[in-house]
Amino acid sequence: MKFKGLYAAAASLAVLLPLASCSEEPLPEAELPIMAWHSIPASHTSVETFQEMKDCGFNIHFTFYYSLKDLFNALDAAEKVGVKVMASASALYSQTDSVVNLIKDNPALYGYFLRDEPLPPAFPDLAAWAQRIKDADKGEHPLYLNLFPSYVDFSGFGMTYRDYVRQFIDEVKLPMVSFDNYPLTIEDGIRQLWYSNLQIVMEESEKSGLPFWAFALCVPHWNYPVPTMASLRIQQYTNLAYGASGLQYFTYWTPNPEDPFHYHDAPITWEGEKTFQYDNVKTLNAELQARAGVFVGSKVVSLAHTGTVLPPDSPALVDMPAHVKSLSTGGDGAVVSLLENGEWNYLVVVSRTVDKPVTLDVEFDEKACMVDREGKLQKVAKGKNSFTIEEGDVAIFRFKK
Repeated sequence: MKFKGLYAAAASLAVLLPLASCSEEPLPEAELPIMAWHSIPASHTSVETFQEMKDCGFNIHFTFYYSLKDLFNALDAAEKVGVKVMASASALYSQTDSVVNLIKDNPALYGYFLRDEPLPPAFPDLAAWAQRIKDADKGEHPLYLNLFPSYVDFSGFGMTYRDYVRQFIDEVKLPMVSFDNYPLTIEDGIRQLWYSNLQIVMEESEKSGLPFWAFALCVPHWNYPVPTMASLRIQQYTNLAYGASGLQYFTYWTPNPEDPFHYHDAPITWEGEKTFQYDNVKTLNAELQARAGVFVGSKVVSLAHTGTVLPPDSPALVDMPAHVKSLSTGGDGAVVSLLENGEWNYLVVVSRTVDKPVTLDVEFDEKACMVDREGKLQKVAKGKNSFTIEEGDVAIFRFKK
């Protein structure tokens, strides 16, 4: 059967095969960590601005603070609306024990931020600082920093990007790995090396038994175009398909427009007003949380790509995932990820294009369910099915392991 549009397909299938016959068991309740990077500045801290951030679908706030007073104001506002704070303050380095003791029991504390994009020579000092925080905190909260993307050249340090990630994991010993890579540019479209960057972080994190977090760009600047719903979706769903357990957006609040990068039109302007991007991000975050039961606690069983031309260093889909007899897409291709979560498998197919739809032809050897944007399950018949995945979008199917 052929349907025009993925979610038109869901509606049509729901009529033919009611939800009750698909599965009596809905997605489990779950919540993805979604962090607003460069969030509400100290000058705009209030219960109202934190509620506005929460309403946009963020549950973790992160902003650099230079004074403990500003950090405490943020913790207070965050607690009132029910979100968490990734703590940052200049004194966290110079007065580690005293600062940690002041904030470690705060109910709004999520964890501690160390620094952004460290180079390898900084790792020993970061490791020592991280240990001081762990000792003072007694291991109650995670420590976090953000690594460079793979398009940074590490040959001057005598290493590859994989070496960089591995050395960070081995030396700094944090409980998670996070990296940024903003894959859509005006000149290049989608940076194809983004996929190998995800592959490396996924593999190195898995070897160490660590979760990893990844980003979507939602503020235009420099050579990065204005994000669309398609470009936001492709970033976050690809992150999840590769096994990311936490999602981030750069940035929630627009940085100073006089910065040389010429930031503009993040979800919130420099002056504190909502932009069109606020509604886009809010919509996507609600969609992500509706499907959180697919991803929270999941494990990547297999991951491959379809298409005429594969991204560099990315595996081709040769062996079909479990319960899939055949799967093909058009020449532009897709990411095909099989996740395991409890007693279920989830087939996650993410488009690799943001400017046109992708046709997905898939044949299951048993009945499956499709997970729609509201997290509801619609039955897909055993055998051959055809779907149109919209630009940058995803198709998610569930079946028993």
